Amino acid sequence: MKFKLKDGFLMGTASASAQIEGGEVGNNWNDFYHRGLIHDGSNPAVADDHYARYKEDTRLMHKMGLQIARIGVEWARLVPEEGKVNQEAIDHYREEIKGLLENGIQPLLTIHHFANPMWFENKGAFLKRENLHYYLELVELCVRNFGDLVSEYITINEPNVYATNGYAFAQFPPAHNSYVETFQVLENMAHCHIEAYKMIHKIREEMGYKDTKVGFANHLRVFDPKDPENKAHVAAAKTVEWLFQGAITYAMARGIFKPPLFDHWKTVPGEYADFNGINYYTRSTIEGFADGVKENSPRNDLDWEIYPEGIVRVATWASRVLYRPIYITENGTCDNTDAFRSKYLYEHLKEISESVLPFKRYYHWCFTDNFEWLEGQSARFGIVHNDYETQKRTIKNSGKFFSEIIKNQGVTEPMYEKYVAPENYNVK
Repeated sequence: MKFKLKDGFLMGTASASAQIEGGEVGNNWNDFYHRGLIHDGSNPAVADDHYARYKEDTRLMHKMGLQIARIGVEWARLVPEEGKVNQEAIDHYREEIKGLLENGIQPLLTIHHFANPMWFENKGAFLKRENLHYYLELVELCVRNFGDLVSEYITINEPNVYATNGYAFAQFPPAHNSYVETFQVLENMAHCHIEAYKMIHKIREEMGYKDTKVGFANHLRVFDPKDPENKAHVAAAKTVEWLFQGAITYAMARGIFKPPLFDHWKTVPGEYADFNGINYYTRSTIEGFADGVKENSPRNDLDWEIYPEGIVRVATWASRVLYRPIYITENGTCDNTDAFRSKYLYEHLKEISESVLPFKRYYHWCFTDNFEWLEGQSARFGIVHNDYETQKRTIKNSGKFFSEIIKNQGVTEPMYEKYVAPENYNVK
């Protein structure tokens, strides 16, 4: 064996409702498209048509041997207007979850993943403290309607990416440029997570369940100085790391708010995660406050550095903040021709398997090529190819490799020679 998976280690894929379902549902990404702000002009109303084709996708997941699946719900479908709950959407998601369970696939449910209904967006969304009860009402709606089927939850996906891209860099809705607003949103989302964590446990305990697990999907990356001997570079790397991921992790995982975040709710410090959910993709090379990429490094098709060692580095850091079982809630790469994805998978899973840290789950981003936010359809991350015109799914070579890893609980020498050895990264 080239490597063997840890005992009890589970593998599957991750998705977000707004990226796969399709439909004009009245969310902020439908609106962003109509404002002409998607780079390649792709329409999220197309996506993968998963809302109509979920049974087909579940069958394919089963065929590929997936053990787990991280799925999301679309807020704008569940609550299309303020105060109006859509029972049809509730029934739909129950059927989708039941289908996963019937196929031996354990669901991890994400409640918020970048998408807001426009009625909430128009009120100021997470920027305003008076709006936060709407999110908590969504949490209660989900747990009361899906809590008999789902025991594991992610409250919020990547609050740091949502806040920085939406409120500092104007790359996500609502496309603002304000660091003050960015930190206000982060503070509010941390509060939302803590209250949701307590609520989900309370409701499911009242329902008679004792197996509840709640966390958040934390976007973590390695921030290294461009020149480790340059004190300015070292200081900048530490500062950027703290502003992007350090402060929000302490706030959400431990209820400890440190500048630039402030606690307006007098939160009791504690432990507000049952697992460390980590989304890991790349390393940033820092010399100032701009994001940089290491010279002469392997890159993916979005020019992100491929740095497998980083998956253990960020998990080590997260474990120091709060030691919990580790779920890699996203890891994958933009590889539009599937030329190096098997190599990427091999190297990251090998790092995980050889680590002494308590890695328990691996959710590859993603199952099927999908609507990749600002990049639209132009950035392919899937282990299953999607033809957007016909919506035909085709398992990629990397998808076959992924299935064999699950089946063999690791990578054998013949698997390595077949899938990994022929592949090479682009180096820039």
